[in-house]
Amino acid sequence: HPHRIDLGDRVVVSDGCVLDARNEEADCAISIGDDTILGNAVTISCKAGSVRVGARGGLGTQTVVHAVGGCAAELGDDLIIGPACYIAAGGNYETGRLDLPMSQQGLREDEGVRLAGDIWLGARVTVLPGAHMGAGSIAAAGAVVTRPVPERAVVGGVPAKVLRTRSEADASE
Repeated sequence: HPHRIDLGDRVVVSDGCVLDARNEEADCAISIGDDTILGNAVTISCKAGSVRVGARGGLGTQTVVHAVGGCAAELGDDLIIGPACYIAAGGNYETGRLDLPMSQQGLREDEGVRLAGDIWLGARVTVLPGAHMGAGSIAAAGAVVTRPVPERAVVGGVPAKVLRTRSEADASE
């Protein structure tokens, strides 16, 4: 669905990338800002969702950004996303009925995912539906972000917890 993809100026789409803009409801399902680099084998997949990637960012090799069921993945400007990260907006199935397979119960509505500007995700970070990361925050390698992260927070672990907050004093050390 290339007519539903908007690439800014000087965007680099490396080898093996997949841009899947399946969203019959949106004129633009995938938008990637100026000067952004998609590393090798990055997948951006919209199954009735939408993905916006801001300007001047980099998505590391084998990163997957997934938006389904009317949910949006909003990734701000100046992002550093390490290799093999998984960012999921939507995709959790209803599970309440035992008489019907989960795959037939439909998807739960959620708030999607929002990463503000100036964020760094280390290698293999997972950001799950409903998680939002404030500007200037960092997720340590392997973290699983399941809930909102405050601005300038450094989080790590499974599930991710705030380890510290970045401050002006950090720059002088």
